[in-house]
Amino acid sequence: MGNDQDLLVYHSEAMKFRLNGVEFPFWRDWAGAEPSKFLTPEPLHHWHKAFWDHDTKWCIRAVGADEIDFRFTLIPRRVGFRYFKEGISKLKQVTGHKHRDVERYIISIIADAVPKRFTTTIRAMTDFRYLAQAPKVDDNDCAHITASLNEFHQHKQAILDEGARVGKGNRPIENWYIPKLEMLHSVVGNIRENGAAAQFSADITEHGHVTLVKDPARNGNNQNYEAQIVRALDVPINYADLTWLLQFEQQGFNLGRKAQNSIPILTRDRKALRI
Repeated sequence: MGNDQDLLVYHSEAMKFRLNGVEFPFWRDWAGAEPSKFLTPEPLHHWHKAFWDHDTKWCIRAVGADEIDFRFTLIPRRVGFRYFKEGISKLKQVTGHKHRDVERYIISIIADAVPKRFTTTIRAMTDFRYLAQAPKVDDNDCAHITASLNEFHQHKQAILDEGARVGKGNRPIENWYIPKLEMLHSVVGNIRENGAAAQFSADITEHGHVTLVKDPARNGNNQNYEAQIVRALDVPINYADLTWLLQFEQQGFNLGRKAQNSIPILTRDRKALRI
């Protein structure tokens, strides 16, 4: 690439072939490397986010936004289950929790509003996700996971027949070029190689966005977000360092104190402070 403009042109051309524009994968020099084995499935985005981006949109399109919203409002309120008082078609900034909540209801919601093969297709993919996210998966489970995926492919034409898969301008799409759908074929093999896929879910790291970024930001004064967040994260670390040093001091260990009332504290930028 000669300059940034060349890179932009290359990326634009790569996207036409559904490529991400990476010319040299980081594993290209790894002897015997197999991406389908070390790039593990990630349930939160590969399954539940994909459900919202694709399955849910197909259902809204096939049933109709007003009708599917009305059906969701009829669901009785239950403790422990989300109630969608205004339906789902206009939801914004949907989190992983809501993805799962919609998954719980979707089959019963669309059951008599779409052709049987359409319902079978959505149900098969839902079965796949629920089975594959189990914390413990044996050979029998792997067989059921594979069968569910095969059932989806057997009936998926029903989604195209209903015109439910659309692109920009609501123009029907008559193909299945969906990368996350392609990845599902390696799930069983990956489970056999690396264990249950649930261990690779990004739920914990995604929650870190709340506890490590959003909460400190809310407690600030809406100025200099980055600096205030970093300081908020440094405080408990420095406090833990101080507690650790004091405990060692109390046990009689010499940690290099140079003065009677001076304790060294190592800060995040590796500069020593004395308190």
